[in-house]
Amino acid sequence: MRTHALNQPLAVLGALSLAALTLTACGATSAASDEKVVTVYSADGLKGENGDGWYDKVFKEFEKETGIKVKYVEGGSGEMVQRAVREKSNTQADVLVTLPPFIQQADAKGLLAAYEPKGADQVDAADKAPDAKWTSVVNNYFGFIYNKKRLADPPRTWEELLDPAYKEKIQYSTPGVAGDGTAVLIKAMHDFGGQEPAMEYLKRLQTNNVGPSASTGKLAPKVDKGELLVANGDVQMNYAQSKDMPNLAIWFPAKGDGKPTSFALPYAAGLLAKAPHSENGKKLLDFLLSETAQRDVSAVGGGFAARKDIKATDANARELNGLLEGVEIFEPDWADIGTNLDTYIDAWKTATGS
Repeated sequence: MRTHALNQPLAVLGALSLAALTLTACGATSAASDEKVVTVYSADGLKGENGDGWYDKVFKEFEKETGIKVKYVEGGSGEMVQRAVREKSNTQADVLVTLPPFIQQADAKGLLAAYEPKGADQVDAADKAPDAKWTSVVNNYFGFIYNKKRLADPPRTWEELLDPAYKEKIQYSTPGVAGDGTAVLIKAMHDFGGQEPAMEYLKRLQTNNVGPSASTGKLAPKVDKGELLVANGDVQMNYAQSKDMPNLAIWFPAKGDGKPTSFALPYAAGLLAKAPHSENGKKLLDFLLSETAQRDVSAVGGGFAARKDIKATDANARELNGLLEGVEIFEPDWADIGTNLDTYIDAWKTATGS
């Protein structure tokens, strides 16, 4: 080590070289931000089983137009938020897409940065955050599916699902992990008139329930094959899946003599705070809400356009609107659900022994 002192200019040069390397290392984040890539963490449902979903088409067009490659990571809504929380000190993704109430939960945890995508002015106020932390990109509704080959008609009510004929033929995704699983709780609490009666019902349903599932999307193939007769889902995802799963059909359970009910369950997208490729994330959000992408929501994705100025008239849109005829649409108290979600999940775990 003493030999460095014998040649001071070299020592200085070495120090300068080291400093340059250090500056280069420090500038790695800046370089990364210029990288032509954007990472998306998303709830499942918008990507096709055979590469023919809305995401597949839109991402391909986005990559062609911008040269920015989309890296895609999929899971349950709660799972994606939990992953983003774990990475909060070293954010890995740029865009987060989840179902409510998980997008609100992500915002409450400080995961989202404010950004209003182009076209967001055409999204209803109820379908976006007032502070521009998130915006719906695909509108959707909660629902259930059944095997129409095995069942001539779907069970009309919640109560019918308690019949012994459905033992080990029912499964719903895990509340708190999957957005559609959490939606089971939300609908049950609405239909049964509160937390306590809803949990009492779900406790009784447990006799027929197969068990937890982290992903709602994985239930549809089981229903199509007849391994299950009934499962939960959502209109967009299940309608898209039904194109390749001929035995799949959508239905909405009622409580007793009441009307079948559902509620809006949109795919909501937000820019992650401290995103490594923030500008690319903004470009993707703009693209998802562009007129071109939104016109494909029903025709390709089997969902409902988030923009109110897009009036879809394709065959899918007509059929989707027909599915909701006679269904009472209620509006959940998302503020209450966001605040008390952990309480509701704990109550469900206690009731079902999960």
